[in-house]
Amino acid sequence: METDVGELLHQHGWRTAFTVAERVNAWAALVSVVERGYDDDIYEYTNDLYCRNWLHEAWLLLDEHIVQLWTPRIKALDDRYRAATVDDDGQALAQFHRLPSPDLWWWRRHPCILTGDLGRSLRSAGAVGIDADLDLDLDLDLDLDLDTA
Repeated sequence: METDVGELLHQHGWRTAFTVAERVNAWAALVSVVERGYDDDIYEYTNDLYCRNWLHEAWLLLDEHIVQLWTPRIKALDDRYRAATVDDDGQALAQFHRLPSPDLWWWRRHPCILTGDLGRSLRSAGAVGIDADLDLDLDLDLDLDLDTA
Protein backbone atom coordinates (compact mmCIF):
# COMPACT_ATOMS: atom_id res chain seq x y z
CA MET A 1 0.00 0.00 0.00
CA GLU A 2 0.92 3.65 -0.34
CA THR A 3 1.72 4.17 3.35
CA ASP A 4 3.96 1.10 3.32
CA VAL A 5 5.96 2.54 0.43
CA GLY A 6 6.30 5.88 2.21
CA GLU A 7 7.53 4.10 5.32
CA LEU A 8 9.93 1.91 3.35
CA LEU A 9 11.45 4.94 1.61
CA HIS A 10 11.71 6.67 4.99
CA GLN A 11 13.65 3.66 6.31
CA HIS A 12 15.93 3.96 3.26
CA GLY A 13 16.88 7.55 4.02
CA TRP A 14 14.02 9.90 3.19
CA ARG A 15 13.47 12.32 6.07
CA THR A 16 9.85 11.30 6.59
CA ALA A 17 7.28 8.77 5.39
CA PHE A 18 5.77 10.91 2.64
CA THR A 19 2.56 10.09 0.81
CA VAL A 20 2.15 10.23 -2.94
CA ALA A 21 -0.24 13.16 -2.57
CA GLU A 22 2.32 15.13 -0.54
CA ARG A 23 5.07 14.61 -3.10
CA VAL A 24 2.78 15.28 -6.08
CA ASN A 25 1.66 18.50 -4.38
CA ALA A 26 5.30 19.45 -3.74
CA TRP A 27 6.15 18.77 -7.41
CA ALA A 28 3.13 20.84 -8.51
CA ALA A 29 4.20 23.71 -6.26
CA LEU A 30 7.76 23.62 -7.59
CA VAL A 31 6.58 23.51 -11.21
CA SER A 32 4.31 26.51 -10.61
CA VAL A 33 7.13 28.53 -9.06
CA VAL A 34 9.54 27.59 -11.86
CA GLU A 35 6.98 28.75 -14.42
CA ARG A 36 6.78 32.16 -12.71
CA GLY A 37 10.47 32.45 -11.87
CA TYR A 38 12.16 30.63 -9.00
CA ASP A 39 14.13 33.23 -7.07
CA ASP A 40 15.28 31.34 -3.97
CA ASP A 41 18.88 30.09 -3.88
CA ILE A 42 20.44 27.19 -5.75
CA TYR A 43 20.57 24.98 -2.66
CA GLU A 44 16.86 25.39 -1.95
CA TYR A 45 16.14 24.66 -5.62
CA THR A 46 18.17 21.44 -5.63
CA ASN A 47 16.51 20.43 -2.37
CA ASP A 48 13.09 21.06 -3.94
CA LEU A 49 13.93 18.85 -6.93
CA TYR A 50 14.11 15.85 -4.62
CA CYS A 51 10.31 15.71 -4.44
CA ARG A 52 10.43 14.39 -8.02
CA ASN A 53 13.15 11.88 -7.03
CA TRP A 54 10.83 10.52 -4.34
CA LEU A 55 8.08 9.99 -6.89
CA HIS A 56 10.51 8.22 -9.20
CA GLU A 57 11.60 5.86 -6.41
CA ALA A 58 8.06 5.27 -5.19
CA TRP A 59 6.81 4.37 -8.68
CA LEU A 60 9.01 1.30 -8.66
CA LEU A 61 7.39 0.10 -5.42
CA LEU A 62 3.77 1.20 -5.59
CA ASP A 63 0.73 -0.89 -6.44
CA GLU A 64 -0.23 -0.68 -10.12
CA HIS A 65 -3.62 0.86 -9.28
CA ILE A 66 -1.99 3.79 -7.44
CA VAL A 67 0.50 4.27 -10.27
CA GLN A 68 -2.31 4.39 -12.84
CA LEU A 69 -4.27 6.80 -10.67
CA TRP A 70 -1.45 9.35 -10.28
CA THR A 71 0.50 8.97 -13.54
CA PRO A 72 -1.64 11.38 -15.64
CA ARG A 73 -1.19 14.17 -13.06
CA ILE A 74 2.56 13.59 -12.82
CA LYS A 75 2.95 13.42 -16.61
CA ALA A 76 1.11 16.74 -16.92
CA LEU A 77 3.38 18.31 -14.30
CA ASP A 78 6.45 16.83 -16.01
CA ASP A 79 5.32 18.36 -19.31
CA ARG A 80 4.87 21.75 -17.66
CA TYR A 81 8.30 21.48 -16.05
CA ARG A 82 9.89 20.63 -19.40
CA ALA A 83 8.17 23.62 -21.00
CA ALA A 84 9.41 25.96 -18.24
CA THR A 85 13.00 24.71 -18.27
CA VAL A 86 16.01 24.42 -20.58
CA ASP A 87 17.80 21.13 -21.20
CA ASP A 88 21.53 21.73 -20.73
CA ASP A 89 22.36 18.14 -19.75
CA GLY A 90 22.76 19.35 -16.18
CA GLN A 91 25.85 21.46 -16.86
CA ALA A 92 24.70 24.45 -14.80
CA LEU A 93 23.33 22.48 -11.83
CA ALA A 94 26.40 20.23 -11.80
CA GLN A 95 28.45 23.25 -10.72
CA PHE A 96 26.55 23.21 -7.41
CA HIS A 97 25.25 19.68 -6.85
CA ARG A 98 26.33 16.17 -7.79
CA LEU A 99 23.91 15.03 -10.44
CA PRO A 100 22.08 11.75 -9.94
CA SER A 101 21.73 9.12 -12.66
CA PRO A 102 20.77 10.27 -16.18
CA ASP A 103 17.28 8.74 -15.97
CA LEU A 104 16.40 11.50 -13.48
CA TRP A 105 15.99 13.96 -16.37
CA TRP A 106 14.70 16.87 -14.23
CA TRP A 107 18.25 17.29 -12.87
CA ARG A 108 19.52 18.01 -16.37
CA ARG A 109 17.35 21.06 -16.87
CA HIS A 110 17.25 24.55 -15.41
CA PRO A 111 14.49 27.18 -15.38
CA CYS A 112 14.03 29.32 -18.51
CA ILE A 113 13.33 32.32 -16.31
CA LEU A 114 16.51 33.17 -14.44
CA THR A 115 15.71 35.42 -11.53
CA GLY A 116 16.88 36.13 -7.99
CA ASP A 117 19.62 34.13 -6.30
CA LEU A 118 18.98 31.03 -8.40
CA GLY A 119 19.21 33.00 -11.64
CA ARG A 120 22.48 34.65 -10.61
CA SER A 121 23.98 31.29 -9.62
CA LEU A 122 22.88 29.53 -12.79
CA ARG A 123 24.07 32.39 -15.04
CA SER A 124 27.47 32.25 -13.29
CA ALA A 125 27.58 28.56 -14.26
CA GLY A 126 26.82 29.32 -17.92
CA ALA A 127 23.04 28.91 -17.96
CA VAL A 128 21.16 30.82 -20.62
CA GLY A 129 17.56 31.88 -20.24
CA ILE A 130 15.26 34.83 -19.80
CA ASP A 131 16.70 37.27 -17.29
CA ALA A 132 13.55 38.22 -15.40
CA ASP A 133 15.47 40.69 -13.23
CA LEU A 134 16.77 42.51 -16.31
CA ASP A 135 13.33 42.39 -17.96
CA LEU A 136 11.79 43.92 -14.86
CA ASP A 137 14.44 46.68 -14.86
CA LEU A 138 13.75 47.40 -18.53
CA ASP A 139 10.00 47.54 -17.91
CA LEU A 140 10.53 49.98 -15.06
CA ASP A 141 12.83 52.14 -17.22
CA LEU A 142 10.26 52.18 -20.01
CA ASP A 143 7.51 53.14 -17.60
CA LEU A 144 9.65 55.96 -16.22
CA ASP A 145 10.44 57.19 -19.71
CA LEU A 146 6.76 57.18 -20.64
CA ASP A 147 5.87 59.11 -17.50
CA THR A 148 8.34 61.87 -18.28
CA ALA A 149 7.36 62.20 -21.94
